[in-house]
Amino acid sequence: MIKIYESETQEEREILFRGGSGADVSAPVAEILRAVQERGDAALREYTLRFDGAAPDALAVTAEEVDQAAAQVEPAFLAVLEEAAEHIRAYHARQKRESFVMTEREGVVLGQRIIPLARVGIYVPGGTAAYPSTVLMNAIPARIAGVGEIIMVTPPGRDGAVNPHILAAAKIAGVTRIYKVGGAQAVAALAYGTGTIPQVDKIVGPGNAYVAEAKRQVFGRVNIDMIAGPSEVLVLADGRSNPAWVAADLLSQAEHDRMAAAVLVTDSRPLAEAVAHELERQLAALPRAETARASLEANGKLIVCRDLREGIAVANRIAPEHLELCIADAFSHLGKVRNAGACFLGHFSPEPLGDYFAGPNHVLPTSGTARFFSPLTVQDFLKRTSIVYYSREKLASSYEDIARFARAEKLEAHARSAEIRFLDGEKEG
Repeated sequence: MIKIYESETQEEREILFRGGSGADVSAPVAEILRAVQERGDAALREYTLRFDGAAPDALAVTAEEVDQAAAQVEPAFLAVLEEAAEHIRAYHARQKRESFVMTEREGVVLGQRIIPLARVGIYVPGGTAAYPSTVLMNAIPARIAGVGEIIMVTPPGRDGAVNPHILAAAKIAGVTRIYKVGGAQAVAALAYGTGTIPQVDKIVGPGNAYVAEAKRQVFGRVNIDMIAGPSEVLVLADGRSNPAWVAADLLSQAEHDRMAAAVLVTDSRPLAEAVAHELERQLAALPRAETARASLEANGKLIVCRDLREGIAVANRIAPEHLELCIADAFSHLGKVRNAGACFLGHFSPEPLGDYFAGPNHVLPTSGTARFFSPLTVQDFLKRTSIVYYSREKLASSYEDIARFARAEKLEAHARSAEIRFLDGEKEG
C-alpha cells in the first residue's frame, strides 16, 4: 500500500513528488465569482441551494441562533473550546507589534504606524467537515490585532442551520457577524460585497479546491492569507521510535483528505517496515479508512536515509506543513530545520496537539511553500504606514543628494521636486 524508498538509490524528484490537486476548477470558479459580483444575494441563494441543498430563510445568523447553538453543545466540549482559546490568545498576544517613532537625527522624524485592518472575512468549512478549531485559529489573532469587524462565512447543512460547534467557537472567539454561505460563492461575497454580506479587506481560512481557487482569483481586490493545499505531515523518526505512534501520527493527516500527504523519514529500515505494518493494522479500525488509504497510496511515503543528518536535509527539501521530530534529543536538532510550517518536538508532541490545543496557529504553509512562507499570525491582520518628516534645515542639507539620485534614475521631476524649495526666487510654501 505505502511504498518504502531508499534515499540513496531513489531519484530525488520521486521522493519530493506531491500528487496533483485534481481537476482544474478555474473556469467554473470564475463563473461563480462573476455571478455573485453581478447578482449578489440572489446568486448566493441559488448556489447555496445547488451545492448545499439548503435554502435558509436568511443568510445572516442571528444572535439568538448563536446562543441556541452554544446551549446545544455539551458542556465538556465547551470547556475544551474555552481552554484552547485561552492557549491561542496567550501565544498570539506576544506577536502584536507597536508603532514606533525615530528622532535620532536632528530635524528628522521617521516612524511606522501599525493599523489593524477594518474588516476581515473568515472562511470556515461546514457540513460534514465542521472545524471549530478553524474558527479559533483565524478569529482570535484578528481580535488581538484589533480588527474592527470579523465576518465569518460557513456553509449550512441541508436543514439550513450552521453546525452548533462552529457557532459556539465563533461566540468564544469574538466573531462579529456570521453568514450561511460557503464555497467559491462565499469568497466572492466577501471580495465584492452583496446586499447582505459586506466587502472585507482580507479573506483567511481553509477550504476545498473551489475555495482555494476563488481566493487566488480575488487576490488583488482583497488580500488573502495563502493558497492552502492538502494537509501534510512529515515524521522524522529514529530506530528507537514507537512504530505504532508514528503510524498513528501519519494517519492523523491521511484521514483529512484523499490528497493529503503523510511521510516518514527515518534512518532505520526496520522501523519503516514496522510502520508499514502498523498502518495496515490501524487502518482496519479507522472510521475514515477509505480516505486515509487513498491518501497513503497517492502521496504516502516511507523514506529510509543513511542517517538523521540526511533525513533532516530531505525534510528541508520537502518543506512540510507539519514536521515531527520523533528522535532522541529533538531540541539539539531543531536548529538544523529550515523549512517547516510547524515543528513538533519529541515523542509526546503529536501534530494534533497543534491542530487544537497548544496555542500556535494551525494555519500553515503547504505544498513546499514553507521554504518562503510562514504560519498565520497577528501580523497578518495588521498593516503598516510609514511616517516621514524633515525640517527645512534638514532638507536643505539633503536636497542636492536627492536630486543627484533622481537624475541617476533619469527622473527629472523627482529631482526638481526636491530642488524647487531652495531655488533662487522661489517662495517658501
